[in-house]
Amino acid sequence: MWLHHYSLEMYQKMQSPHAKESFTPTEEHVLVVRLLIKHLHAFSNSLKPEQVSPSTHSHATSPLEEFKRAAIPRFVQQKLYLFLQHCFGHWPLDASFRAVLEMWLSYLQPWRYAPEKQAQSSDGQARCVSERWAPFVQENLLMYTKLFVGFLSRALRTDLVSPKNALMVFRVAKVFAQPNLAEMIQKGEQLFLEPELVIPHRQHRLFTPPTFTGSFLSSWPPTVTDTSFKVKSHVYSLEGQDCKYTPMFGPEVRTLVLRLAQLITQAKQTAKSISDQCGESTAGRPFLSWLGFCLSDTNSSYSANDLDDMGQDSVRKTDEYLEKALEYLCQMFRLSEAQLAQLTLALGTTQDENGKKQLPDCIVGEDGLILTPLGRYQIINGLRKFDIEYQGDSELQPIRSYEIASLVRLLFRLSSAINHRFAGQMAALCSRADFLGSLCRYHLMEPGVSNRHLLSPVGQGRAASRARGPRLSLRFLGSYRTLLSLLLAFFVASLFCVGPLPCALLLVLGYFLYAAAMTLLTEQGKLHQL
Repeated sequence: MWLHHYSLEMYQKMQSPHAKESFTPTEEHVLVVRLLIKHLHAFSNSLKPEQVSPSTHSHATSPLEEFKRAAIPRFVQQKLYLFLQHCFGHWPLDASFRAVLEMWLSYLQPWRYAPEKQAQSSDGQARCVSERWAPFVQENLLMYTKLFVGFLSRALRTDLVSPKNALMVFRVAKVFAQPNLAEMIQKGEQLFLEPELVIPHRQHRLFTPPTFTGSFLSSWPPTVTDTSFKVKSHVYSLEGQDCKYTPMFGPEVRTLVLRLAQLITQAKQTAKSISDQCGESTAGRPFLSWLGFCLSDTNSSYSANDLDDMGQDSVRKTDEYLEKALEYLCQMFRLSEAQLAQLTLALGTTQDENGKKQLPDCIVGEDGLILTPLGRYQIINGLRKFDIEYQGDSELQPIRSYEIASLVRLLFRLSSAINHRFAGQMAALCSRADFLGSLCRYHLMEPGVSNRHLLSPVGQGRAASRARGPRLSLRFLGSYRTLLSLLLAFFVASLFCVGPLPCALLLVLGYFLYAAAMTLLTEQGKLHQL
């Protein structure tokens, strides 16, 4: 009932481009199928040990015991395989795939539902899969191998920084890395790939798919004891006699596994970068941010909401899942430490001596730095970034969110008029060699272009051609912070019976004292540099 859409004929019609309707299972549907699989495993595993082996099969065996032996391979296997293939190919690339994943993993582990469960080893390692289950693995080879390749193709297209996606990769790697399971799968592949010409009496055999008609009480087909023939019959009945089989432990799949290991390494580095950003944003968060007045950083690779979602606990879980998944993949496919080190170096994820992130990978061209494809990947995934700062005319910067737009424009017109009217006098004052000249230069001259870190040689040429004379800037008066500070100063002065005019004079006097001190310190610093 739950798999009726996945008869071979119905599935082929659904795959046709002319199909008028397509069936997409819901998450609840998948959960029900998983429950069915658990009950079927428990039902099939309730056979007595002496009844499991085909050699002990006799006509005295009851129909119920025959049904236990044949329920999964005869009535469920093909439809479930098509159902899983459809889900792997059509399910969205999000965390809801976990339901399909657990259903698949439940089918792959019938030993979890056996009456006699092996105890876990004392050192905490995973239990070894008994050789008793080798026939099941071999007769369900495509469930292990082809669907594993399908999962790899999905994992390579998902964001592994997400804890839920990292958990799915960890679950699959943990199941397939169970001791002795990989060896059983390899043995099954060897049996399938075994040449037919080796044994002459097999040459005229036909691999026919099992029929799904007839009564449960009818005579069962004769038991096939030839293991290689049974594996090939399983594969050809599900994929057809002209199928092209890709070995799970062959070079093609190994390349996909190496790509996944590379993505895991990248995701771990990205998670660490997010963790560092969380720490920096928390440490450098101003007091008003705790009240909800927090300025967003538009240059950051992740928004503030993403950083809140990816808290320290989530980042720690992601790192643990990915670390264990990488370890399990190395066990399964015998990846060496040298190969992992090469992947890390190829990504350019190494850090400098100070532990800080380097610039994105780039080359030096005639017009400055040029990003390589690796550098673009590093920027997109937040692994590295440039320290970008405004290097144009400070008076023409875009109006910030903490500024009053109309007031900034008015102050710009006023300061431009003053600069135009008194340009000669300000230049004469700044050219003086005494303390007054130093004071004027400190206030009216911008820092030299040589003091800025220009990232492009083109910018250096343009900046050199934009040498500006002394000028007055009143833009700081258009800031909410400045106006709030002035209002607070006047309010505090009124508490001590100080009027607005005396308060303004005191503020001007205090500022000039501060400016004089900064001028002396600046001049002293220049003398030390000389």
